[in-house]
Amino acid sequence: QDGLKRCLSEFRQQLAWVERLDVTSGQVVDPVSQSASDKDAVDPENDFQREMSFYRQAQAAVLEALPRLRKLQIPTRRPDDYFAEMAKSDQQMQKIRQKLKSKQEAMERSEKAKQLRAMRKYGKKVQTEILQRRQKEKKNMLNAVKKYQKGLSDKLDFLDEEQTSSQGNKKGSASQWIKKGPNAKRRYKNQKFGFGGKKKGSKWNTKESFNDVSSFRSKVAHNKGPGKAGKGGKGGKKALNKRPGKRARQKMKSRAR
Repeated sequence: QDGLKRCLSEFRQQLAWVERLDVTSGQVVDPVSQSASDKDAVDPENDFQREMSFYRQAQAAVLEALPRLRKLQIPTRRPDDYFAEMAKSDQQMQKIRQKLKSKQEAMERSEKAKQLRAMRKYGKKVQTEILQRRQKEKKNMLNAVKKYQKGLSDKLDFLDEEQTSSQGNKKGSASQWIKKGPNAKRRYKNQKFGFGGKKKGSKWNTKESFNDVSSFRSKVAHNKGPGKAGKGGKGGKKALNKRPGKRARQKMKSRAR
């Protein structure tokens, strides 16, 4: 203690209060929660209570120092045109602005991606519900068909429902096709080839067609008709205009000599 007092007497300077601006204040009592009897009952382990005690003590010191400064005619308010230099440079503040802007853009992108995921999830849910409803309708229709085949039911209402649902999905395209009818190409093929029936073996002979020889022509069958000459056959324009062979021409020349 003697050493502390000696050191204090060495660096103590006798200056006016306006140069020191030191204010000593005791503990301030909270008028709401505390009273004069328990003003010393501040729990040091309670952070909120301790910080509030510091705050009220500093506030009391300011309220004590302001009248003394006004008495000495020292201004305590900052003028309106006061220019205070920033602790950080403009370049550093620009970097901070860019960083904040990039963070905001990243948050906006994340929000958009979250909305897209939610919309995609909702669309997938709707698609799944539609598929499940179609499977259920198909299963019900198959069950109704089985019941009809086994004779357990004689109602064909499921066919009408299927037809109406298909017409509703195609938006009337089937009815328009029925009204319009087949196109010209389809009609020509139907006229030429028929509308179905047996195709394989349609040209096979039967007993009746085998015994029917009314359309048989021997001259046509043996290539002896008018205007047709077979190998070595006579008749027809081709036979008359046929050029004689080399040996025949030589014999004709020798006879002429």
